[in-house]
Amino acid sequence: MDKLQVDILGLSTSPHTNGAYALILYEIEGKRKLPIIIGGFEAQAIALKLENIKPPRPFTHDLFKNIADTFGLIVKEVVIDELHNETFYAKVVCEVEGEVREVDARPSDAIALAVRFEAPIFVSEEIMNEAGILDEQKGDGGEEPVEKEAEEMASPPPTATQRSQQDLEQKLQDAIDNEEYEEAARLRDEITRLQKNEGS
Repeated sequence: MDKLQVDILGLSTSPHTNGAYALILYEIEGKRKLPIIIGGFEAQAIALKLENIKPPRPFTHDLFKNIADTFGLIVKEVVIDELHNETFYAKVVCEVEGEVREVDARPSDAIALAVRFEAPIFVSEEIMNEAGILDEQKGDGGEEPVEKEAEEMASPPPTATQRSQQDLEQKLQDAIDNEEYEEAARLRDEITRLQKNEGS
């Protein structure tokens, strides 16, 4: 099976599926993107790690990582290798004591594990040909359009100008305490923007 390495471009709400999110993967050495519709819980699990927000107690994927570390299990890579009736299928390639095994998984769970283990993510050439979307903006020589789109997708419109940094930090702590991690990530970005504006 020919496979292509991909990375996570971002997460966005899906306009077609209520409560679901679109996870956007992009080809590292190419011009195609692959959107995968995932559930809100899995989107939150991926976003938490990408935003480096640590929950007060470990979530399911964090628990698996802790157990794997305890017993010396390593996630070597994740491969999205099948597509049937608009449903993607993935494999988590694990190694323990030199023995390599493939474990069937949903792509959302597999990617949530991959970001925790810092494992590479691959998509089969066949699936990318079938479901990938050509990114016309991405030039041959650079990642700038992808990075710009990821920043626009991940960053909400700035509202920090009406709030003090102290107020934002309190709201951030409240959001973390209430396990509202998407709001916490948004507030953290606002604080960062405010600090940059004050420093410039």
